Parts: sequence; C-alpha cells; structure tokens
Amino acid sequence: MGICPSELQHLVIRPTLEYLGEYSQAAQTLLMATAAVESELGFHLKNDHGGHGLGVYQISPRSHQIIWDQYLAKDPDMASKVRGLASQHEFLIQPHLELTTNLRYATAIAWMTYKRKQKSLPKSDDILAMAKYWRRHFHSRPTHSLDTFIERYHRLIQAHDIAA
Repeated sequence: MGICPSELQHLVIRPTLEYLGEYSQAAQTLLMATAAVESELGFHLKNDHGGHGLGVYQISPRSHQIIWDQYLAKDPDMASKVRGLASQHEFLIQPHLELTTNLRYATAIAWMTYKRKQKSLPKSDDILAMAKYWRRHFHSRPTHSLDTFIERYHRLIQAHDIAA
C-alpha cells in the first residue's frame, strides 16, 4: 500500500494547490488520479517499467528540467513559489531527488506539467475525461492505459470515499 489517499489529498495536494493559488476540485482530482495511476499512490517511487520516472507522479528528470527551463523560467513569481517548496540545500545538489523525497514539491511540479499546456480541465467527476487529459498532457509516452487510470482511480481513491 502506498500513501493514505485522504492524507495525500488533505495534507499534500490541496494545501499545495492552495499555496500556488491554483486550487480547484478538478485539479485536486486530476493530481490524485495521476498519483494513483503513476505510482499507486506512492507504492512505487521509482519507475519499474523501463522508464525514468520518480516519485508519486513518476516525473522523469528530463521532464522536470523542461518544466524549469521552458515554463517556470518564463514565470518568475510562480518559479519562486515552486522553489520555495524545495529543500534549501538538497535541491542545489540533487534537484531531481526532490521528486521522490518532497511530496509538496513533486505535487507542484506535477501541476506545472499540466498547467503549462494551458488547456481547460475536465469536470472533476468525469473520470474518463480525466484519464484522456492525463494521457494527452502528462507524459509523452504514458506507461499505463486509460483503463488502468480508471481502475486505479476507483480502487485507490473512490473506494476510500475521498473523491470530494
């Protein structure tokens, strides 16, 4: 078992989105479902399917770098907020390790991965649309199917009655 779903939602995802000024029910649901499909809510912190993803969202070091170089570099205020979530010293030594060891920072980077696409989010209760949005905007080559996204959402999130 990975991270307790209600604790991930209430202690990590929601406060991070609120801190970034980005909270919405749809954003919260999308990040919860992304963590469910990518790592089974933290059961796996390193991709074991031949990819290079790290942490609960399985973000690759390359994707992490792209977020900083191509998106956050153009938005210094948001970059400052995101950097404020990172460890003071470790981030300078091993920035990609933050994706594994720092849940709020990893959540911010996962959200920036979606936000940089500048597309409207699906409704929070439309899980098929969320799955399609994840597949289209989160990874260039997702390792899981839409069916896996939906199955893990139902098993790991909805079954614990925390979707709201």
